[in-house]
Amino acid sequence: MNRRAFFGATGLLTTLLASFAWAQSPSRVYRIGYLASAPVGAPTDALMAAFLSRLQELGYAEGQNLVVERRTAEGRNERYPALAIELVNLNVDVIIAPGTAAVLGAKEATSTIPIVTVVAGDPVGSGLIASFARPGGNVTGMSSAGGELTAKQLELIKEVVPRLSRIAVLWNPTTALHVTLIKELEVAARTLRVRLHPVDVRTPQDLDNAFRAIAKERPGALIPLDDTLMFQERRRISDFALRHRMPTASFQRYYTEAGILLSYGPSFADLFRRAATYVDRILKGARPADLPVEQPTKFELVINLKTAKTLGLKIPPSLLQRADQIIE
Repeated sequence: MNRRAFFGATGLLTTLLASFAWAQSPSRVYRIGYLASAPVGAPTDALMAAFLSRLQELGYAEGQNLVVERRTAEGRNERYPALAIELVNLNVDVIIAPGTAAVLGAKEATSTIPIVTVVAGDPVGSGLIASFARPGGNVTGMSSAGGELTAKQLELIKEVVPRLSRIAVLWNPTTALHVTLIKELEVAARTLRVRLHPVDVRTPQDLDNAFRAIAKERPGALIPLDDTLMFQERRRISDFALRHRMPTASFQRYYTEAGILLSYGPSFADLFRRAATYVDRILKGARPADLPVEQPTKFELVINLKTAKTLGLKIPPSLLQRADQIIE
């Protein structure tokens, strides 16, 4: 064998061996943690499905190169830190935390593992990030916006009930975002000449006392501020409002599907899909501190006509035309 043939054969053999070794080596399996607010089987499972669907489009498939560790707080914000520690101990590559309370719990558990938020209402005010443009820590992702959307709910319910003068607000003082939302609602209420009646709800057991206080006050409408607790109790809140013939407004469509009159807020399915792109970028080496936090670009108005009929309300045609979905 001449010199050229020898080196050619050697090069070919090296290439074949490298190819064989690459084919035999297992591909990287990524492990992500998911801090859910509701138990498995809840309507919000569709949001996780949208998230996983987008990840699959980006090349990640659960059971192949992706493991998802799910933990649920079951409506109890105080459980998030312990659940987050479980995920940290599993050495996950990234934590997905929908909601401000979930992100705060995750951030309390780790300052190094990347955290992707999906629907944090006021990430700067809550101390989760330094700024939208440069988060500066281990948290990034999607913000759901906040006060202006809650004020919009007040405007919409005033459009349905023009003579509305008093409105009750169910809020949780232990939810950081609610403190901000109450202040911004008060500003909007003054503009619309509506008087607010905030009622504290810290635990599910507080709801009965809250309902008695609201029934005694007899406001013209009710707004439950969104958080894990309110979401878990959304049907109970809706049933109470219907019994007392109070129109209601909320932040996300799942409340309206439970009987609340109307909801206005970001498309959560869109936010979860967009959050998947953050996970992809982080798994490929991007630092959360350098990834700007994005705000919603797609919003949806959902109206429950069945509830309107039960309350004897006529929804203005202009409002129906603007609705993204009408439940009949």
